[in-house]
Amino acid sequence: MPALDTPLCDFGWKAPDFTLKDPSGTAITMSDQTGDKGLLIAFICNHCPYVKAIAGRLASDAKALQAEGFGVLAVMSNDYRAYPDDSPENMVRFAAEHDFSFPYLVDEDQNVAKAYGAVCTPDFFGLNAKGELQYRGRLDDARMADVSNRAPELLTAMRLIGETGNGPRDQFPSMGCSIKWT
Repeated sequence: MPALDTPLCDFGWKAPDFTLKDPSGTAITMSDQTGDKGLLIAFICNHCPYVKAIAGRLASDAKALQAEGFGVLAVMSNDYRAYPDDSPENMVRFAAEHDFSFPYLVDEDQNVAKAYGAVCTPDFFGLNAKGELQYRGRLDDARMADVSNRAPELLTAMRLIGETGNGPRDQFPSMGCSIKWT
């Protein structure tokens, strides 16, 4: 399966609110998770090699963002019945393995992925405090390569969003595996 790139950022697009459950059944509402500076929503899964390659960096960058007043959510929209590596039980394991400090939610009916136009894992949506899309790019420039000199593009973009309400005009698409639709 070829890798997909995310579309360009639709600046100002108003992100629809949603409520999803984590693997233990706790309901989490997106708007309740928005921090004073904004919200990062990451569409990820457990089995994708692109997500596996960035999971530790995502966890680290997310902790930095949370400490600075941003909310962070991850959403797993794959059909986990067809891809059991992405099951809720494996989501718990994956989150613990990578020390996620944010909710990792199951998009059981894939309605959230469809509403957001998510196309791949990982697919990042950086929202300002008003819930407007300001970033739709990659985590960093390292992708699956050497991370020693990475430019943390998502972290830098979210900090700009927190300061100004607006994301950077130049953004590079995220690349990953297609969402596994039912």
